[in-house]
Amino acid sequence: MLSWQAFGEGFDLRIMRRVHPGKAACAALMACILVAGGAARADDGSRVKAGELVATAIKMTDSQQALKLLWQATEIDPTYYEAYTYLGLYYNSRQDFAKVADVYKRLVKYSPREASAYLNIGEAYLSFNPPKRDEALTYYRRAYEIDPRSSFAALRIGAILAQQGNLEEATRYLKQASADTGRNAPLAAEADKILKQMGVM
Repeated sequence: MLSWQAFGEGFDLRIMRRVHPGKAACAALMACILVAGGAARADDGSRVKAGELVATAIKMTDSQQALKLLWQATEIDPTYYEAYTYLGLYYNSRQDFAKVADVYKRLVKYSPREASAYLNIGEAYLSFNPPKRDEALTYYRRAYEIDPRSSFAALRIGAILAQQGNLEEATRYLKQASADTGRNAPLAAEADKILKQMGVM
């Protein structure tokens, strides 16, 4: 289990998953962003140096210095996912959702086919108070374009469209998410709940 002392007592990914559903999903997605994307990688030397900076940062007790090292890692290798993961987790833990969105917008600038980064931006916009649904929808749709099998993107698109009164299109996305009862059973259950509220099931 990853933990990061620099970001406050008890900062741990397990804690991040216990907050509000949007924030929990955001944290879970950020923890999964290490999945390979479609962008070209930096040379091996840059990748190693970025990795060393991240490894040093997560052991630090000075959060501001740790942040500097993480941002420096993104300068050395702009596609190094782990640096963005920790930056996103830090700003999410501080409920600075604008900054979370900025972190992942920087990532998609260099890795434009990284669907999970678009999902993280969408989650950040949904975590605003009040939620910025229109902005979130744009990024969920982009993630779905990249990965049309994404039950998470389908669920979020469907839920937002349902809230906007676009029930026909919402139903299509929600039924896709509802059908994914394997490893994404919690998403399927959430989609079923929204469909029932809409009177579709």
